[in-house]
Amino acid sequence: MSEKIVLYYFDGRGKMESIRWLLAAAGVQFEEVLLTKREQYVKLLNDQALMFEQVPLVEMDGLQLVQSKAIMNYIAEKYKLSGKDLKERAMIDMYTEGLNDLMEMRMILPFKKPDEKQAHIGVIQGKATSRYFPVYEKALNNSQYLVGNQFSRADVHLMEATLMLEELFPTILSTFPNLKAFQGKMRSLPTISKFLQPGSQRKPQPDDVYVKTVMEVLNIQIP
Repeated sequence: MSEKIVLYYFDGRGKMESIRWLLAAAGVQFEEVLLTKREQYVKLLNDQALMFEQVPLVEMDGLQLVQSKAIMNYIAEKYKLSGKDLKERAMIDMYTEGLNDLMEMRMILPFKKPDEKQAHIGVIQGKATSRYFPVYEKALNNSQYLVGNQFSRADVHLMEATLMLEELFPTILSTFPNLKAFQGKMRSLPTISKFLQPGSQRKPQPDDVYVKTVMEVLNIQIP
C-alpha cells in the first residue's frame, strides 16, 4: 500500500469532510479518489477494502481505515490533536460528539424529500441555537481553545460546524460573540487559512448532482 494518504469518497462533504478538515488543519497532504460510478464502489467491496461495506475509506500508514470516528481518532492521535492527557481527551471527545450530532443533521438535509426540508431546516436552527452553540459559547469564555491551552480536534470541528451553519443561517452567530471571535482566531492559523482558500480540497455545499451520485453509486432507491 502506498505511503500516501488517500481518501475514497464522493466529490462532496458528507462524512468525509470532517476528515478532510482534520488532515488539513494538521498540515497533512492527502489525495482523493472520487467515487462517481457504481463500479468503483463494487471494486472496493470485491477488494475487501471496506470492512463494513461503507465509505469513507482512508488509506494511510499501511491501514485501510473505515468508520468516521475511528478514522478521526487515529488522525487526531497521530498529529497530536487529542489533548495532553486522558481527562482532556474525554472533554475533546464530548465536544466532538456534540458537533458530530449537529453536523449530521445538516448532512442529511439534501437527502430529505422537498416537502420535509423546510421543517428540517427549522429543527437544525433551533437545536443549534438552544442546545449546541450555548455549550461552546460558554466553553470559550476567557479561553482561546475549547479544551486546555492547546489546539485540538474539537477546535477544528467547531470551526467547520460554525461555518457550515452560517451557510444556512448567515446571522446565526450574532448572539454568540465568543464563537464569532473564535472563528476569527481560527482563520488566522496558517493551515486553516489555506484550507479556506479557493482551490483547496474543501468541498462546497451539497447540490443535486452530489445527491444523485451518492444514490447511484450506493444503489439507493428513492421511495
